[in-house]
Amino acid sequence: MSNVSYGSWTATPEDRVDSVTPAMAARLHLLLDAPGPAPSAGDALPPLWHWLAFLPDVAQALIGPDGHPKKGGFLPPVELPRRMFVGARYQFEGKLHVGESLTRHGEVTAITVKEGSSGTLVFVTVAYRTSGASGVVLEEQDIVYREAATTKVPEPSGEADEQPSWDYEFSLDPTPPLLVRFSALTYNAHRIHYDRQWATEEEGYPGLVVHGPLQAVALAEVLRRSQPSLDLATFSFKSSRPAFDGHPLWFKGRVEGLDAHLGAYNHLGQLTTQGSGHFA
Repeated sequence: MSNVSYGSWTATPEDRVDSVTPAMAARLHLLLDAPGPAPSAGDALPPLWHWLAFLPDVAQALIGPDGHPKKGGFLPPVELPRRMFVGARYQFEGKLHVGESLTRHGEVTAITVKEGSSGTLVFVTVAYRTSGASGVVLEEQDIVYREAATTKVPEPSGEADEQPSWDYEFSLDPTPPLLVRFSALTYNAHRIHYDRQWATEEEGYPGLVVHGPLQAVALAEVLRRSQPSLDLATFSFKSSRPAFDGHPLWFKGRVEGLDAHLGAYNHLGQLTTQGSGHFA
């Protein structure tokens, strides 16, 4: 157990039990327009699909104005109003399976306060260990809290980023229906993903924001489709810039030996999320 604190708040570990049902797995498979049959009971869970379990379970009275659960329980009571899940790292040991009982131990392991060009930033690291009968996923998430928006985030513009040659790619069009379906699947009520007025007027974005986890799942999906016989040992992703509805996103991958390099790009060819993986 860590001794992380924030003011009078002290990190308290959280232990939960849940499962990813065949119905939930089928819905994510369909949302991604994935080829072939969806994973069914007893099949291995694709990487990151354990996110379909352990959904937020707070009472409606404890939901904040932005749609997130109010802070001060499992997560620290950071007073900054804006929160984003900006990256994570994973180790896969064995496999989790659809329908099996899963246990998850989680705790906040670090809190760092920094001053940036946009004001105060608070970085929170959360570690999870998700276990099944024959597999474990070790996960370390990066969450950042920011001050209220004082200027508008401009529409994407400018030149494309330089890209390497890619071996595999597919696209998703993050329409409002797709974004709200992913929010529903993960029980994520953050209003930047479905409430255009909130996203544009309260948080200053030019449109609905595409979930970081959705982009991460799509990057892992590149490998699920292109390397079905290989198992990931590690995976990581990090957001580079926000992505918005209105234009397709492209998810691309390159495999060199046992190493995978991944990138999500907007319609201008600009990197929105980068990822990497290593196969067992």
